[in-house]
Amino acid sequence: YMVKTYREGYGLYAVNGILFNHESPRRGENFLTMKVVNAVKDIVNNKKNHVELGNLDSKRDWGHAKDYVYGMWLMMQKENPDDLVLATGQTYTVREFINKCFWYKGYHLTWDGEGINETAKDQNGNIRVKINSKYYRPCEVDLLLGDATKAEEKLGWKREFNTLDKLIIDMFEN
Repeated sequence: YMVKTYREGYGLYAVNGILFNHESPRRGENFLTMKVVNAVKDIVNNKKNHVELGNLDSKRDWGHAKDYVYGMWLMMQKENPDDLVLATGQTYTVREFINKCFWYKGYHLTWDGEGINETAKDQNGNIRVKINSKYYRPCEVDLLLGDATKAEEKLGWKREFNTLDKLIIDMFEN
């Protein structure tokens, strides 16, 4: 609101970019997406047996940082500043993200149990995912889902990484 107030009140060129989760191979290891990608790599390379995570049911709108940086650049090129959302408009649970990461490396997970007793086993019966209550957030947001229609229409913004699978492949390969 401060940016909008200064833009409208003082005629400043000021833009609000509201960016939903954006990931890349440069994402820090303490963030969920990179934690999962690195854990799968370590499991493939026999460096670890499993990964411990928290809430699997949170839903996120995950896009690629390259697409979001391009969107921010487009925002700054417009003659008239505006407030714009950058998002994919698609939501996936943490569990779906985990499944896709393991699937990419040839593991098919089967989930069993509930809550902190839930586990995921691979096709050979090895436990690959365990739940640890210390990874639950005290103020969890259950659903993050954005609508980038305005940015698409006003900026012509299009995402190169238009599926979660493309994002995951890039995080593994780069």
